[in-house]
Parts: sequence; structure tokens; C-alpha cells
Amino acid sequence: MKKNILILAMAIAVSSLISCGGDGNGSESTKQIDSTAVADSAFAQIGKVRDLALIFQGGMHRIDWNEQQIAPYVTHKFANGNEDWLFDGFLFLEFKDGRGVQLSPGYDTINATKDIWEWYLDRLFEKNKSLDALNTVIRQKKALIGDPGFKHKVALTAVVPFSGQTDWGELDGVKLDFNNTEDQKTAMRWFINQLTERFAAAGYENLELYGIYWIDEDMVHTNDFPREIKDYIHGKGLEFIWIPYYNAPGTKRWKSLGFDIAYQQPNHFFSRDVPDSRLDEAIDLALAYNMGVQFETDEKALSQDPDSYRDRMLKYLDVFERRGVFEKAPVSYYTGYHLFTDMVEHPSPENQAIMDRLARHIVNRRKIKLGK
Repeated sequence: MKKNILILAMAIAVSSLISCGGDGNGSESTKQIDSTAVADSAFAQIGKVRDLALIFQGGMHRIDWNEQQIAPYVTHKFANGNEDWLFDGFLFLEFKDGRGVQLSPGYDTINATKDIWEWYLDRLFEKNKSLDALNTVIRQKKALIGDPGFKHKVALTAVVPFSGQTDWGELDGVKLDFNNTEDQKTAMRWFINQLTERFAAAGYENLELYGIYWIDEDMVHTNDFPREIKDYIHGKGLEFIWIPYYNAPGTKRWKSLGFDIAYQQPNHFFSRDVPDSRLDEAIDLALAYNMGVQFETDEKALSQDPDSYRDRMLKYLDVFERRGVFEKAPVSYYTGYHLFTDMVEHPSPENQAIMDRLARHIVNRRKIKLGK
């Protein structure tokens, strides 16, 4: 993921960011990680999910994620005609409504109010789209290729209660003021209840809700607020998930913030100004702080793009293979907004080859024993 202009600027100015320390609380920079400590460290334990696909859904600027669109994220058909299951986990997330309103800091101009939170919930649980479409496709694929041997896991997003916001709305006749942490917590508990209750009411027989994702990718705007809601999330038997951008403030404190797992974004794919060494540096960071790693690509990896970034997607495969990421780490997958769908809709030998290579890793990773 990229956090709009901020992340692009960080990618281009990587050397200055690293020299500044990068964690917002005086901790050491990525370059200062001791190589011995890294060697003695490990990736996060692979828990309930090995491979987590990021599905950007909700905003009016997104595709509907109907059955046809989400099917390429459920199974993959190899060049030899064999079809197999792909991701065992799906994260549904959104930053903004596509009409000027933001659900997380830094993505638009207007802070979301309660009615927008409810609108997003309605979009998420819409019939024949998103979660419902995913559940249906899994049912259909079971009939075609057999049971996968696992139940697909789902993580849903906790949107951000913006500090200082006074126009969010009311709960139980009381107007909430987000200058007050308790009011922020009240809104978040209500929203998490909405997520869990609506998910249960939908009766998705092929999906299991396992986690809540914190959408803000750094701790600049939210003042470590995740600590305030971690116990509520854990009390529902759910994991708390985070995916900070490269060297984001708060990254090295992810455990103390209350998260159960954090995936490190390399932010390499998106700009040719970012050197290939960034991938090794991000993996070192993940090892040093017991994180998972994010695989990143997007629609520019298509062979048909006149300025294709396929070579940068291949670099992720090369480095992840060399560093043992596929054998040892939990992996999240940022694929733009619908790359796998585009790969199916725009076939070519090059697209088939790169997808076969990635999918083979995902299929083979099912041999890894799940942890907690």
C-alpha cells in the first residue's frame, strides 16, 4: 500500500528518512539494526492465516467485487490447466468513500461522520458483492475442485475516529466529541459490534471472521489509539492486525500498541527511484521486530502496460525466494485494486508465467503448519 503523496515522497527520499530514525520516538533507524540481532531474530509466527489478500472495497471509486471479479483471488488456473486454491485469508479495507470523505487520515479532505461509517458497513455487506460474493465463489469452487481443507479467514477494517472531530454524530442520543478519548472508544466499540453482528447475521458458511485491521498506517495522527481498543477486540476472540508503511512511526512498537501481528511494507514496487536493496532492508526490519512481510504489486505489472513494472514484481519474487520469506513468514499481498482480476481478463504468456510462479508459492505454503 502507498499512503498517497506522503508514501511516494518517502520512497523517493529514502536515504533522508532512514537517517532521521523514522520511529517518531527517538528509536534507532533501519540502517542501525545490528546484523547479529537480525540473524538471531525471526519473522512473526504464522498464526491463523498464511497468505492474506488485501481487497480494497467500499468506496465509489472501487470495482463492485462481484463473483467474476473476486474469483481470481480464490483460485488460480495454471498454464497446464490445473486449478488450485489461493489465499487462505482476505482483508477487506477502505480509506475513503470516493466522494471527498476519508475514513483514515491523509486520504481526502472531509472526516467521515456516523452516516458514512454506516454507509461503509452497508457497502461491505451488500448482497452479491464483496463478502457475499467471496462466500458464493468458494461454494462454487468447492463443487468444481473439491474442499480446500481449510476455512477461509476474513479480517475487517476498523475505521479511524479522528482526534478533535466534533461532528461525528450521536449514539443513544448522546453527541460524541472526539476530543474525548472515551467518546472515541465508544464509537469504535459500536463500529466493531456492527462488524461482528452483521457478519454473524449474514451466515457465510465458507468464511470465518478472525481479525480486525487498523487502517491508519502510522501513529502520527492517532496518538497510539489502538491501545485503547485492543482489549475490546481481543475480548471478542479476534486478532488485531496492522500493516505499517516502510519505516512508519510506531512500527517498532507494534507489539506494545496491542497488535497481534504486523506486516512490513517494503514500498519498493511503486517507484523506480527506490533501489532493489529496499526489499532486503524491509525483510531485515521484519526479522528484527518479529513481523510478517508484505508482497507488493499492482496493475502496472501487466505485460500489456507500455511501461510495465513486471520486472519490479519479479524482484519481489526473487528476493522473497532468496531470503526464505515464502518458507518462514506470514505474508500479506497488496495487488493494487484488482491486478489478479486484470491478469485473467488480459491474458498473455508473460502474465500467465508470473502468476503461475507466485501462485505456486501460495499453494506450496499450505504445507506450513499453522500456529496460534
